[in-house]
Amino acid sequence: MERTFLMIKPDGVQRQLVGEIISRFERKGLVLKSMKMLVPDRSTVERHYAAHAGKPFFDAIVSNVSSASVVAMIWEGPEAITLARKLMGATKPADSEPGTIRGDFASTTELNLIHGSDSPEAAAEEISIWFN
Repeated sequence: MERTFLMIKPDGVQRQLVGEIISRFERKGLVLKSMKMLVPDRSTVERHYAAHAGKPFFDAIVSNVSSASVVAMIWEGPEAITLARKLMGATKPADSEPGTIRGDFASTTELNLIHGSDSPEAAAEEISIWFN
């Protein structure tokens, strides 16, 4: 079994898409192991996105994600990371296929609803940041 970290960002929470997003992962057969809703502090979000520090979008994404409630989750299942990333769709919504979360609900890269780990190493690190 593989574990992955997923986070519904403030735009997904504010648009009341939490149930819709969670149900897509459940219907795919992934198992929700842990979940919490919180308004993250800036330092947590900076640690989460540390790999992007110094990039032009870093401050904007940190400000956005720390601005309001997010839903942090741990999901488990065979090939959970790959399956979750396919369900989410491409980071840029214009490149996302219909039927994916971003393809169906997102319109800008800045407000793309959800984050998901991209590797087992990233998943372990992100889970340790969000779930002590």
